Amino acid sequence: MAATGTEAKDLENHHNDCFIQLPNPNIATMKEDVLYHFNLSTSTHDFPAMFGDVKFVCVGGSPSRMSAFIRYVAAELGLDHPGKEYPNICVGTDRYVMYKVGPVLSVSHGMGIPSIGIMLHELIKMLYHARCTNITIIRIGTSGGIGLEPGSVVITQQAVNECFKPQVEQIVLGQRVFRSTNLDAQLVKELMQCSSDLNEFPTVVGNTMCTLDFYEGQGRLDGAICSYTEKDKQAYLQAAHAAGVRNIEMESSLFATMCSACGLKAAVVCVTLLDRLQGDQIDTPHDVLVEYQQRPQRLVVHFIKKSLGKA
Repeated sequence: MAATGTEAKDLENHHNDCFIQLPNPNIATMKEDVLYHFNLSTSTHDFPAMFGDVKFVCVGGSPSRMSAFIRYVAAELGLDHPGKEYPNICVGTDRYVMYKVGPVLSVSHGMGIPSIGIMLHELIKMLYHARCTNITIIRIGTSGGIGLEPGSVVITQQAVNECFKPQVEQIVLGQRVFRSTNLDAQLVKELMQCSSDLNEFPTVVGNTMCTLDFYEGQGRLDGAICSYTEKDKQAYLQAAHAAGVRNIEMESSLFATMCSACGLKAAVVCVTLLDRLQGDQIDTPHDVLVEYQQRPQRLVVHFIKKSLGKA
C-alpha cells in the first residue's frame, strides 16, 4: 500500500534525522548504564524526557564559564525571566557541570584530553539514550595564538597534533591506535558567516594544535622544566604557523575524533589570549580577558539563534 501524504512526510523526516552512532556493541546489552562522572543513570533518570529536545551542545573547560554561558543563551533566546534558576543537572558530583535551557545543553569538560575524553564518553552515551537527533556540538574555549592579535577568534579547520599531523594517538589494550581528527567543513563555513554577520572581532579559520601539556608540550620557556632555547621555540612555532596552525590548546583533537566517530556535527571555536610568538605568559588585565572569553560565546549563540530562525 502506498503511503499517504502525511505518512510519506513522516518517513522523509525520519530518514533525514541524524541519530547518534555508538561504535560499541556492548551498550545495547547493558540493563543499566551508569554515567558515573555525571551522577546520572538510565535506571534513575528519564533521559528522553530530560534531553530528548536537545539540538545544540556547547562544551568548555570552566564550570563557571559554562554556567554563565547558559544564562547568556537563555537571555538571547528569550527564555530567561527575573529570578529564574538554572540548576546543575550533575549535582552530586564535582567532576563536571551541566545546564540546559530549551534545546541547548552547556557542559564543562575540564582541562586536557583525559578530562574531555571521560566527559565525552558519558555525554555521547547520554545523548544516545535520550534518542537525540541532528545534534550540533561545539567546543568554545581559550587558546594561545600563533601570529594573531590577542582576542582573535579561531574556527578550527583541522585539529592537529604536536607534529602538525591531523591525528590523535591513543593506547588501547597496550597498542597504539591512530585516529583521524575530522571536523564538519560546512559547519566551519556557517560559523565563519556568523562572524561576518556580527562583525565584532577578528575571526580566522585555521588549524588548531592540540597538545598534552601546557608548558613544554607547547614550547613555553617558563615551566618548571625547560630543555630548549628561545631560538628553538621560535623555530618550532614558526614551523607550526607554516603548517597552517593558528592556535594551540589541549582538547580539540580528541573532541574531533570522538564526535566524528559517533556521527556528531562538531566544531571548535576558541579565542586567543596572547600571541605565542611574542611571549609565553598571559599578563592581559582581567577585565579584558573576560571580554575575550565572551567572544566565542557570542559567535556560537548567534549561530544557534540563526539556526532557530531567531537572529
